[in-house]
Amino acid sequence: MAEENKPSAGGNSQAAADQQNKPQLQFSVQRIYVKDISFEAPNSPAVFQQPFKPKVSLDLNTSSQKVGEDLYEVVIKVTAQVTHSEEGTTSFLAEIEQAGLFRISGIEGAQLDHTLGAFCPNVLFPYARECADNLVNRGGFPPLMLAPVNFEAIYAQKKKREAEQAQQQGEQTTQ
Repeated sequence: MAEENKPSAGGNSQAAADQQNKPQLQFSVQRIYVKDISFEAPNSPAVFQQPFKPKVSLDLNTSSQKVGEDLYEVVIKVTAQVTHSEEGTTSFLAEIEQAGLFRISGIEGAQLDHTLGAFCPNVLFPYARECADNLVNRGGFPPLMLAPVNFEAIYAQKKKREAEQAQQQGEQTTQ
């Protein structure tokens, strides 16, 4: 004879109801795309007539914005300026804005901020790195070969700076 599964009085039926009312966590990549791209080689062709001894200056920024119901755009901006180390003349300047649309629901507050500030950039960075290498190579230079970036550490530093600024502002208003 088969047994019937009947919820016992109280416990299990309440837990099942709480599970159904809890918002479901959802994260998905909707689209990855290049939002903006720029390459300049202001001293070509002269830069190709001398030994290439590059000095790389790299700037990396992230931003995010809500663009719809549970839809967020995250952008990584990579700016690489390469100068000739002996003369200081610019060999090239490459700028890439790699973006992605992410559907995120069931996450709020600090956890959402962390997802947008660290997790999503980690998803996008390999695309930005490949785009930068391709762009620089098409400009006649060797690929940049950007090293992996720890967006968790960058996010933690940003939060620490924001907390310090808030504390300084709080001290100024009490004086």
